[in-house]
Amino acid sequence: MPTRAEIEAMDRNDPLAPFRDEFTLPPGVIYLNGNSLGPMPTKAATRATEAAAQEWGEGLIRSWNSAGWYTAPRRLGDRLAGLLGADTGEMVVTDATGLNQFKAVAAACALRPDRRVIVMEGSNFPTNNYMVQGLTAFLGQGHEIRFVEKDAIADAIRDDVAVVALTHVHYKTAHILDMDAITTKAHAVGALTVWDLCHSAGAIPVDLNAAKADFAVGCTYKYLNGGPGSPAFIFAARRHHDAMRQPLSGWWSHAAPFAFDRDFQPAEGIARMMTGTQPILSLQVAEAGIDIAARADKHLARAKSRAMGDLFIALLEERCAGHGFRLDSPRDGNERGGHVALAHAQGYPIMKALIEAGVIGDFRAPDTLRFGFSPLYLTYGQVADAVDILAGIMERGIWREDRFQSRDAVT
Repeated sequence: MPTRAEIEAMDRNDPLAPFRDEFTLPPGVIYLNGNSLGPMPTKAATRATEAAAQEWGEGLIRSWNSAGWYTAPRRLGDRLAGLLGADTGEMVVTDATGLNQFKAVAAACALRPDRRVIVMEGSNFPTNNYMVQGLTAFLGQGHEIRFVEKDAIADAIRDDVAVVALTHVHYKTAHILDMDAITTKAHAVGALTVWDLCHSAGAIPVDLNAAKADFAVGCTYKYLNGGPGSPAFIFAARRHHDAMRQPLSGWWSHAAPFAFDRDFQPAEGIARMMTGTQPILSLQVAEAGIDIAARADKHLARAKSRAMGDLFIALLEERCAGHGFRLDSPRDGNERGGHVALAHAQGYPIMKALIEAGVIGDFRAPDTLRFGFSPLYLTYGQVADAVDILAGIMERGIWREDRFQSRDAVT
């Protein structure tokens, strides 16, 4: 177990420490929830003011051209491409993750018209399941979802499968699926893959093209620090661009949007994965966070995040033994994404007490406490401090107090 002096030395020797100065964080807060909503990059506030007051307020409609509004989805997609192992022109930042999931799975199904099975992990973040359930009902062609869990995925990928639609890093447990092996298995039986990278992008290295992934989606407001509700991204491998079609064929995915033709003709390449007019202010603000993630060394970031998670688990098991916590994430950091999940029967009031004490994590029903270890603004010392505060709450039974028992609308 490292001593406090050794932990302080880890922070002094941290090559990623300079990135901390690029974020605005409130004093007295240890923010362990970047896996749900990243904190604000300092430049984001400046960008928001510029985009609203100058580009919109003064430039008005001219800013579609003069401020680069029209090209923003593709520009940000290309900025993300290097981080995620995609090529220029294979990714756009657009719409929400759920909409992109719908589009990607629909496009993949259309490329395999003689098959009807979609393989998914049943314990997915619910939106993934809901969107694909909605898609299969809408298609009305006998499509079905084969829900399985991690250890049964390989056996579920058989020659009747059209699409394997999986989350790379699980939103609750943080277990990592083997993208290379699963994609290889899917291709061997003639299926296509759609990967959800919401808890991967900016947290662990991803190489979509090395894995030969077909499609991928993800959000920008977690480890990419794009801001609440910031637009998501969608990837399509270039080999599918000519044949792929998606059903939400709005004017931004038209070959010539400003020709205002009556009938739809799909754009060339990744642009056909867009839909309608983009949320420009959100896109402009999101660029600040995407830029930070793109500049950081992703392998150093992964090593630090993994080390912070390991430190948290070790300190927790030393300081909080006997208080009813169960580790629900893989103990091996190589098998775990950027957060650690604990289970506790009283997880909700415990998390509320932690947040009041200045340690912000989150809760997922029925009993999961999640702690995210974003490497670009957190310190090892903060990880140790968080465990000390949690231990104090458990030792003194603070979580039992009445004010922590009521549930808020958002948990």
